[in-house]
Amino acid sequence: MRAKGLDGFSRGWVAVTLDGDERTISFHSNVDDALSGPFDRAGIDIPIGMTCDGARACDRLAREKLRPHASRVFTGARRWLWREFSDPDKANREARRRGQKRVSRQLWHLGRKIMEVDAFVRAHPSIDVCEVHPELVFLQLNGGRPLPRKKAEEGDALRRRLLKRVGFRDIDRWLDEARIGTGAKRDDVLDACAVAIAARDPAGKLPEGKSPLDEFGLPMRICF
Repeated sequence: MRAKGLDGFSRGWVAVTLDGDERTISFHSNVDDALSGPFDRAGIDIPIGMTCDGARACDRLAREKLRPHASRVFTGARRWLWREFSDPDKANREARRRGQKRVSRQLWHLGRKIMEVDAFVRAHPSIDVCEVHPELVFLQLNGGRPLPRKKAEEGDALRRRLLKRVGFRDIDRWLDEARIGTGAKRDDVLDACAVAIAARDPAGKLPEGKSPLDEFGLPMRICF
């Protein structure tokens, strides 16, 4: 099985491909290019499937699973936020007027990528692309024990050790050489590796059982 894992960064997307024992990394300016090559399934660290009010069961369950680090799951993605507004303050005022929760600045700045992926998956329904949260993957790899913050030295080191245990022998070279000059950060590369693992060998999904669908028939689930 050939699987891809994608994580976004300021200039585009990190793509990690797993094909048997081979692991490769590449960097792309847009999601169409990142998913242009042959693969059986891709995972991506971005919301797929959205409700009009931003509430999704998969986000709530992921936050519960990641406690005490529930804030690592950004919630509240809604298509109308970015379709109708270019300013987060105005978007949040409208959300309050509609009786909905505000969106965080972190999620707001992911809007361009969220809408990019939304357009791709809706235009290519036959391509197998699943939403993955890398922190859930790392939690699984760490035996269910919460991990330190990924940008901290301790958290970075632990994630590298976990990835090496599952065959990412070149992870140090990817971090110290391959990503340099691309604009991708260390945690972007680490997260893309985790997403690729879940795309190839998913340990589970939230919610379990049949996934709820959004208004366009996209499943609202998070794999890990």
